[in-house]
Amino acid sequence: MSLFDHKVSELHELLHKKEITVTDLVDESYKRIGAVEDQVKAFLTLNEESARQKAKELDAKLGTDESKGLLFGMPIGIKDNIVTKNLRTTCGSKILENFDPIYDATVMNKLHSAETVTIGKLNMDEFAMGSSTENSGFQKTSNPWNLETVPGGSSGGSAASVAAGEVLFSLGSDTGGSIRQPAAFCGVVGLKPTYGRVSRFGLVAFASSLDQIGPITRTVEDNAYLLQAISGLDANDSTSANVEVPNFAEALTGDVKGLRIAVPKEYLGEGVSEETKQSVMNALKVLEGLGATWDEVSLPHSKYGVATYYLLASSEASSNLARFDGVRYGYRSPNAENLVDLYKKTRSEGFGEEVKRRIMLGTFALSSGYYDAYYIKAQQARTLIKKDFEDVFENYDVIIGPTTPTPAFKIGEKIDDPLTMYANDILTIPVNLAGVPGISVPAGFASNGLPLGLQIIGKHFDESTVYRVAHAFEQATDFHKQKPGL
Repeated sequence: MSLFDHKVSELHELLHKKEITVTDLVDESYKRIGAVEDQVKAFLTLNEESARQKAKELDAKLGTDESKGLLFGMPIGIKDNIVTKNLRTTCGSKILENFDPIYDATVMNKLHSAETVTIGKLNMDEFAMGSSTENSGFQKTSNPWNLETVPGGSSGGSAASVAAGEVLFSLGSDTGGSIRQPAAFCGVVGLKPTYGRVSRFGLVAFASSLDQIGPITRTVEDNAYLLQAISGLDANDSTSANVEVPNFAEALTGDVKGLRIAVPKEYLGEGVSEETKQSVMNALKVLEGLGATWDEVSLPHSKYGVATYYLLASSEASSNLARFDGVRYGYRSPNAENLVDLYKKTRSEGFGEEVKRRIMLGTFALSSGYYDAYYIKAQQARTLIKKDFEDVFENYDVIIGPTTPTPAFKIGEKIDDPLTMYANDILTIPVNLAGVPGISVPAGFASNGLPLGLQIIGKHFDESTVYRVAHAFEQATDFHKQKPGL
């Protein structure tokens, strides 16, 4: 039995009784990485020397007041678009291949305060643009449940590393489903918090009005502990919300009696596989058995979600990625003859195909003559999508549906068809456009043995109710206990 088969609270107790050490946990992580990483390819950079040194320092604190924090000594993997001081941060892009930051993201400072141990940086779609981690500039990550299938994206490395037992938990980022979709594909728990709940300072921006850092874990309980550690107001982030951070673990009561669930008919419509629909209906029966009630509702503007998202996200990306020009940091083309040449060659040589595609789409949408027709129209559609959620939440506590239309697809199957790939995020995108929290929890398996995810969506800053429902469902089922046979 791996130490990582235990929940955080159980490991915390074992540490306090001095039955295990932090060094044992770090050893477990690198031993597992050594055994499976050549198959999974979840990590881009390992932090072994520093992690082992940190483990020794923390072992010296065991049994003191300094070791009382619940995340003390816990090994964690970090998505490679979260800035880490003196630890290479590439965003999965050749343009940042040798970038060593000189500061830490706010979430990293919070994790250091919680005394976690950073095991390494995790693979991702370049600049978080993709749904399969096939757009990484360095390697393709495999799904631990079936190495021929994708782990999802863009936080594919974050989800695969947890599913494969390489780390206890990880951080990802979610712009249009990039935590929840890979969590569903890899059979783990992934939460996108309310926009503003977690500081974005030090998260390399893709689409600033949509990006949010969140936790990927084995269990809902561990997820709540990790969100607790990284949440809160940050003076360095003007979009960080001045909202009290509740004790999320207190919501894990298992009691959902009287809870009102909305099930959007659009989330069970065309393109959603029969097995996926059935897993949602089975989950609703479980929650009904626990005392909740559900009704079918409509989110009529969700059908515009994908088009709205790709216009807005690409527009913001074209602006955010202008900073990667070969002048200040990152890759610089050695073949440039003048300044314009430097910009052109650096960006054309450094960026991958998907990033270039989105920069061009975004630049087009923001250009004179098209701004009103595309960008403004997309902002208006976003407002309508947000209003749909507000209307439903007037009468219901949570919205439930599938996380993805299908289980994980094969590596290479959709990479040459961008529109089909974009449609893969159809169920997760509206949550980002509305800024509300959403979680994916394991909800069964398809006939091919691959995991299916259940998505639970809550009101703004009501992660506690989302966790309460997710935890009640998790405790009533055993899907989260299944592990890939790597």
